[in-house]
Amino acid sequence: MSDTTPDPAARRIFIDKQSPEPYRALLRTSETVRAAAADAGLERTLVELINLRVSQINGCPYCLDVHTRAALRLGETTQRLGVLAAWRHTDLFTPRERAALALAEATTQPADDAVQEAAYATARQALTDDEISAAIWVAVTINAFNRVSIMSRHPVRKSSQQPPR
Repeated sequence: MSDTTPDPAARRIFIDKQSPEPYRALLRTSETVRAAAADAGLERTLVELINLRVSQINGCPYCLDVHTRAALRLGETTQRLGVLAAWRHTDLFTPRERAALALAEATTQPADDAVQEAAYATARQALTDDEISAAIWVAVTINAFNRVSIMSRHPVRKSSQQPPR
């Protein structure tokens, strides 16, 4: 008879449940960042595009699921969500969105100085200082949530919703 209990060494803990106070602090930070983004004039759909693009780069299935559903609820199109990973190669995104997405990518992968400088230069032409700051904070915050979910291996549960036809 074999033991079906998973190897305890391989089992992941949900760090948000194991240490709830740091997670609550991250949630409060997220709420503050969302309010700052709104005050700066970033549309909620643009915030979700940033959340999604960062989550794509990081490969976080849980955050991709959460923020795809949020973007769809806000009226984002399936076409734009479907091509988000290749946003540079389509005309479906506005200059503001492109600038914010470039900043989000540079924030998520900060090692390349030339990429950072190019993203910042583009942002300077399309976004206000407040919008630049807010977009970077959104990217910083979703990066933190990605790490929590990836390291905890938060599951993505099958949705009962049917895709639009």
